[in-house]
Amino acid sequence: MAFRESGSGVRPRGGKVGASLAKAEPRAEQVATITVSRQSPDDAGIREIFVSVDSEQLGILKNGEAVTHDLPAGPHKIRVHNTLFWKKYDVVLQPGEHARFTAANRAGWGSFGFLMVLGAAPLYLTLEREK
Repeated sequence: MAFRESGSGVRPRGGKVGASLAKAEPRAEQVATITVSRQSPDDAGIREIFVSVDSEQLGILKNGEAVTHDLPAGPHKIRVHNTLFWKKYDVVLQPGEHARFTAANRAGWGSFGFLMVLGAAPLYLTLEREK
């Protein structure tokens, strides 16, 4: 490594000093991953599920789809909704961790009766962390 002398001392050529270090890109070890899938056999298969992490929308899931997102390790809020019901999950991710969640729209005891009569039915939303 080549060194050059500057007015404030010796530092590596092109090296970052002082406040520039705080703006450095996060290292790969400080990144975690979240995957939210809609691939449950109990899913009713209708109505989209909207997925967001820390108030940033990640995607709209149809039955059988999944979304994966890299983010800094630390605490995060996962929110899903189907425009009728909302679920949230607070999680603290460790560096290098890959947290997987399953979201599903589940039919209740009267859902298909409502669907046949009204053309719409309440679907109960679930969000579970996979082991």
